[in-house]
Amino acid sequence: MEIPFLNLKSAYKELKSELDQLWTDINKDSFYVHGSRLKAFEEEFAQYLGVKYTLGVANGLDALVLGITAIGIGEGDEVIVPAHTFIASWLAISQTGAIPIPVDVDNKTCLIDHTKIEDAITKKTKAIMPVHLYGLVCNMPPILEIAKKYQLKVIEDAAQAHGAFDIKTNQRAGTFGSVAGFSFYPGKNLGCFGDGGSVATNDSKIHETIDLMRNYGSSVRYHHEIVGVNSRLDELQAGILSTKLKYLDEWNERRREIAKFYLQELNKVGDIVLPEYNAGHVWHIFHIRSSKREQLREYLANNGVGVNVHYPTPIHLQPAYQYMNIKKGAFPITETISQEVLSLPIGPHLTKEEASVCVRKIKEFFR
Repeated sequence: MEIPFLNLKSAYKELKSELDQLWTDINKDSFYVHGSRLKAFEEEFAQYLGVKYTLGVANGLDALVLGITAIGIGEGDEVIVPAHTFIASWLAISQTGAIPIPVDVDNKTCLIDHTKIEDAITKKTKAIMPVHLYGLVCNMPPILEIAKKYQLKVIEDAAQAHGAFDIKTNQRAGTFGSVAGFSFYPGKNLGCFGDGGSVATNDSKIHETIDLMRNYGSSVRYHHEIVGVNSRLDELQAGILSTKLKYLDEWNERRREIAKFYLQELNKVGDIVLPEYNAGHVWHIFHIRSSKREQLREYLANNGVGVNVHYPTPIHLQPAYQYMNIKKGAFPITETISQEVLSLPIGPHLTKEEASVCVRKIKEFFR
């Protein structure tokens, strides 16, 4: 049995009639950019999150770049960011001319360690970017307290956290800070049929600025109020996202059931370190850690189990950021995670049988 890391074909099959009708309707209308479907999705997603505004953009990286720019961060400013994350978190800061200032992560959650943030703050620090990695909301109350204490903005990277929430407050990821960025890449919990993204905010000025920026700096055709870019979510993607949004909570619950199964079955297997269960976690990624990661990855791949590594080389050790001159050993927890972490198959269309095979193969390896 071949078990894919993520089964996107079955996601399409489940919604085939709705998605095929959408394609027919869009071509019948022949209106493809900045139309009624985008407006509808923006309103629906804002209501789902519990914010005043969301704006569809071309991708998750653009969502962060536009959000950072709209709150006035730019050349020479510093933004605190976790050392362990996807590189887009850092790239968004760099693209504005600002400087990413990494801090290490918590060994249990793999999320930014709030106890290390204050030591990284300087006179140039303008914001903190918590990343809700793997679909788990960061410990936001202390982060917000630090931001308030030092008068810093909070920019949430919620690219992997669609529907995730804080179990104490029920507040969703993407609603804590001044602005948040989401990605709708096909593999995300809420994904479209290509690249896509969204910015969420409660601030009318930020909303207005990003609305201009994403459309060439224009609100009226051929009249350009600011220097903008072309970063728009097209009508097809918006329609797909509206369709899938109706199923997001149900699909996230399916992910939770798989996570519970993994946590139960893999407890005390080999030297595996498991994540802790959290009801607000939407399990975009189900990661385990093992000192035998490479051998285990090879064994599972050879036995038809699709696995992945998020992320094998820390950003501070990537060639792209060598100019920062951060030496190996600077962020020991991040560096250890990168050597041990392994992502198992998960998704709303992974069957119990497939998850059972994955578990069985892992147990075989450690035996």
